Amino acid sequence: MDLKTENASSPVLSDRRYTNNPLFAWLEITGKCQLNCGHCYAESGPHGTSGAMTVDDWRDVIDQLAGLGTRMVQFIGGEPTLHGGLPDLIDHALGCGLEVEVFTNLVYVKPALWDVFARPGVRLATSYYTDDAQEHERITRGRGSHGRTRANIAEAVRRSIPLRVGVIDVEDGQRVQQAVSELAGIGVDGEIRIDHLRQAGRGVRDREPDLSQLCGNCGDRKIAVAADGSVWPCVFSRWMPVGNVKDEALADILSGPRMIETSATLAAEFATRPCVPNMCDPQCGPSCSPACIPKGDCVPEGGCVPSYG
Repeated sequence: MDLKTENASSPVLSDRRYTNNPLFAWLEITGKCQLNCGHCYAESGPHGTSGAMTVDDWRDVIDQLAGLGTRMVQFIGGEPTLHGGLPDLIDHALGCGLEVEVFTNLVYVKPALWDVFARPGVRLATSYYTDDAQEHERITRGRGSHGRTRANIAEAVRRSIPLRVGVIDVEDGQRVQQAVSELAGIGVDGEIRIDHLRQAGRGVRDREPDLSQLCGNCGDRKIAVAADGSVWPCVFSRWMPVGNVKDEALADILSGPRMIETSATLAAEFATRPCVPNMCDPQCGPSCSPACIPKGDCVPEGGCVPSYG
């Protein structure tokens, strides 16, 4: 595939009635993961694959995103460190002037990857659950996952690699606050957030995924690209593909009829809500990653903006 970005400067892409050029993109480069978490929105696990997208395909997508004005990409999975092309893709994104975040479970990091993660412009994000090893491993369904993740969080801190951690609250009585204290004790400073279960994928508990599970900013200057090339408004709206980068350029997808129709559907849904929140609290940065699941304390927009001080 050698889809170009000639249409990236098309006037229609700057018209918010049709689309917003993505400032941020999730790149879900694999569905493979060492863990098999019972709440995984992506339903990833040991039997997942890296899909139809080759490293060259991903490089081309990164080129197109850079041409569209994207500022940051987040490599996710599955577990992105299991994809052999991750170092090359990080290097390519940095070379295109993009910031990079890698959302990893930190169960295992190859020695050479630490040098990649330590490069300027790269940061890490991870999920954590509890200070209790048995509870943590019951949630992740991965023996030894608590100790390994904890050790690699400490290693990232030791190396001064920017890191944020989402403590995901998925069970009644879970030792969430104790996990926050443990992380602070390790040295994670100011980048810890408590997040909650999103009912998508294996996270479904009492409802099927629907628009009520979305925060209100899906597709607004952000998109997600899957390992099979599918493009979604966000990683949580997986049932709403708007195109496939294996078939057409991102610029055409973002200005195409499926994106326009999907944007109209989302806009109609979000307009019924009394207050549309911003996707992320400012401490989470621009990435709106899975570790920054919206909560009631998100910073709202427009007339909902609170008065401080």
